[in-house]
Amino acid sequence: MAEQSGAAGKRGGKGKAAETPLDRDLLLKFYRDMLLIRRFEEKAGQLYGMGLIAGFCHLYIGQEAVVVGLQSLAQPGDSIITTYRDHGHMLATGMDAKGVMAELTGRIGGYSKGKGGSMHMFSREKGFYGGHGIVGASVPLGTGLGFAHKYREDGGINYCYFGDGAVNQGQVYESFNMASLWKLPVIYVIENNKYGMGTSVERASATTELFRRGESFGIPGVHVDGMNVLEVRAAGEKVVEHVRGGQGPYVMEMKTYRYRGHSMSDPAKYRTKEEVSKMRKESDPIDSLRTHLLDQGHADEAALKEIDREVKAIVGEAADFSQESPEPDPAELWTDVLIEA
Repeated sequence: MAEQSGAAGKRGGKGKAAETPLDRDLLLKFYRDMLLIRRFEEKAGQLYGMGLIAGFCHLYIGQEAVVVGLQSLAQPGDSIITTYRDHGHMLATGMDAKGVMAELTGRIGGYSKGKGGSMHMFSREKGFYGGHGIVGASVPLGTGLGFAHKYREDGGINYCYFGDGAVNQGQVYESFNMASLWKLPVIYVIENNKYGMGTSVERASATTELFRRGESFGIPGVHVDGMNVLEVRAAGEKVVEHVRGGQGPYVMEMKTYRYRGHSMSDPAKYRTKEEVSKMRKESDPIDSLRTHLLDQGHADEAALKEIDREVKAIVGEAADFSQESPEPDPAELWTDVLIEA
């Protein structure tokens, strides 16, 4: 059932994934969206260091190609759910940077009215259902969303993201069994950034080919270079066609890498500076796409600098809004805790 992505392990501009012609505007959108996530997360890190963001804060820097490439295939009516490293997923679904940043700083203008913080934001309008702090919690919830799509016959599919640290949780396999049994429209996306908190995947998992974890349930899997947005997109096209076509769930293992620690409180002493530097230099998803755009004549330096200026302005406005928006009234403690159905 498991397979290797045709271009896995190769960088931008090479391999089968790069042979699929993509519209210039779409490539530039990939670049802008990844750059927006990168600059947003850098600013969030700064605000955290200034004491303006409290609690937990897990940055997505380095992993941008995964969610940008895959969510480019989403259609209206699809749903997405993930765990606590979630800011990038929010932005990739089109959630407003102002609302995301305001939630990080605990302000009323945030997506959860300042009550959810980094790990617990939602947007039903964008089909984004969190943001969940419990390791692996997105998997049974995402499976439930997949069940809802099938029950309602709305044609939607669920993109269910979780990390390599969650793949050994029992609830993951209970969900796999149910999804396969009922042929639920769910794409299980394992964002394998090599470290579950501070433990390498080799030390935590008896088998490290995580894309094979659904085999015993009859779920096919694929291994993808998650540092290359073109390959994520190419592999995703085949998987989305499978799942949307009613053939049941699919497992995608995205081999990616986070540049920062597990969270802002993690000094990441379990890996060397040389390891991080090597990944940044050789596999950075934004630099790779930038080189591809220039080499293929899709953009020049001036056009890319203009995108950078646009993105910095958006992030700057989001940071300002996150401070100008008032804190929630104490009465908000009693809202959004119960819905009459």
